[in-house]
Order: sequence, then C-alpha cells, then structure tokens
Amino acid sequence: MKLVHSQIPVEFLQALPEGMKLVNRHGHEFLVVESVFSRSGTPLVTESVRIHGEPSIRIGIRVGDRNGLIFVDAFWGSHSKLWGFLPDAGDGDQTVDAYVHDTGESLMIDRTCDVEGCSCTRGIELVLPGGENTIQVCARLGCPGHRIVLADMAKPVADSVSGINFFGAGSVEDDWFDAFA
Repeated sequence: MKLVHSQIPVEFLQALPEGMKLVNRHGHEFLVVESVFSRSGTPLVTESVRIHGEPSIRIGIRVGDRNGLIFVDAFWGSHSKLWGFLPDAGDGDQTVDAYVHDTGESLMIDRTCDVEGCSCTRGIELVLPGGENTIQVCARLGCPGHRIVLADMAKPVADSVSGINFFGAGSVEDDWFDAFA
C-alpha cells in the first residue's frame, strides 16, 4: 500500500499536545508521538529501537498463550510494528493484553472501538505528558482503531486527528517515505 498523506487540522497544530511533535518528511508534515507513559508514569518510548528514524513505543503484549515485546511506530496513523516474538494468530479475532514490560503494569482499559465492523470492547491506553491527554488503541489484533483523547481541544478536531491512518491493518512497507520520492 502507498502512504496517503492526511491533512492535520490547523486547530490541532496550533495547540499541539505535549508529547507529540511535527516532523517534515519529503515535503509533508507528520505527527509523531514523542513521549508517552503508563498510568503510573513509566516511560514507554525507547531510543533503542527506531522505526522510520524515530524512537519507538515499547510495550509488552500477550496474544493467546504467547507473550513478548513489540515496538510500535511512533508516526501517528502508521501501524508498523516490530514483534519480538511470533504471536499465535488463533482464530483471527483475538484481542491482545498490553502491559509495561518491565513492571507488568496493565495498559488495558474498557473501550468500545470506533472502527466499523469491530466489536472489541477493550483497548490499550497510553498517557501523554501531564496525565490529562491519552492515546487509546483497539486491543483486537490487526484492527487499526486508535484515537486521541484531549482535555482542552474540541472533540471534532480530536476526532479528525484520530481518523488519520496511513495503512490498513497489518500492512508493512520497507520504507514508506519512498512513496513521496
């Protein structure tokens, strides 16, 4: 799949939440998650694994009876991940259980997915600096559902940003910035 650039609402850019930054690649602006934490304050961004030139988000994941680390691309709307283990694909409609790898702290919340056709009622919550704003991700394996929840921003603006997806579920690109070359 080709990367399809999505316009970022000006209102969002004018009040860019702490923990997110704007980067320019091949003449286009992209949002990048720069800093996120667990509810107790454990940092989840790691410099040790970089995806598309940026630090990744390090999370422990359980899928079926297997578990290990995943490193999630910090580019907002990308669904690229590096898996530190081979998940059990199961019946294709599995949910994951996410946690802070070092402490075992759960990152799971009750959340109804916004993606049409997805009936998942569990999610993964990442907390932006300051503790008031969060990123919530659907816990169904392969679902691209994600949203940003912002305390001081109009819901339609946050919803517009939440709708940014560069790839469908499970898509992988070797270097997706080449799409703009």
